[in-house]
Amino acid sequence: MMLDIIGDIHGCFREFAALIERLGYRWEEGVPVHPGGRKLGFVGDITDRGPESLKMIEVVSALVERNLAYYVPGNHCNKLYRFFLGRNVQITHGLETTVAEYRALPPSEQERIRRTFIRLYEGAPLYAVLDEGRLVIAHAGIRHDHIGRLDKKVKTFVLYGDITGETNDDGTPVRRDWAKRYRGDAWVVYGHTPVPVPRFVGRTVNIDTGCVFGGALTAFRYPEMNTVSVPSSMPYVPEKFRAFS
Repeated sequence: MMLDIIGDIHGCFREFAALIERLGYRWEEGVPVHPGGRKLGFVGDITDRGPESLKMIEVVSALVERNLAYYVPGNHCNKLYRFFLGRNVQITHGLETTVAEYRALPPSEQERIRRTFIRLYEGAPLYAVLDEGRLVIAHAGIRHDHIGRLDKKVKTFVLYGDITGETNDDGTPVRRDWAKRYRGDAWVVYGHTPVPVPRFVGRTVNIDTGCVFGGALTAFRYPEMNTVSVPSSMPYVPEKFRAFS
């Protein structure tokens, strides 16, 4: 299995296109294809905050439908899904950018995008266990004793991280550093919490390098176990990056 797993894109299509070009992919019929047969992986949060969320929905959906990629949802994906179902969600924390793009479309295009994303989300696993259990892709990570479970507690962890129920001064949830306690045999590739550089801890790697906050967009190459990044074109927002001790 040869994969290039990409961190939280958040609508940064320009950086996505630059990264896959650096990884050796070529566009064919609207989707990136690797001549060596590699596939892409997405850790979720492909939309919100950035300028081209709808384009990311279309590309990722097409890749998954053609069996060229693996996608797992993030917390932003979950909120957008609930918005498209007509649920009462707050159009804040980045969702407003995706909704603005969506509402600028004619009604027929709105319905097409809505159906496309609903199909992508409903067809996605909560987390992906790949390569005969050697690799797990989970948006905010997963505890080793949670792998194989799909209950509400695990869903909360996978989408939001190991949250304490408390909040930081900026209103973001306080999260425990679960990676330091991970003891599983599988590699866990995740994102959700922006870090300045890819963060390897044991058999875990956080590849959300904060593209939408002016950092970089990063891919983890498997089985090579290395990373490739491209710089962001967005303004740098240093307070969005978490530094771990």
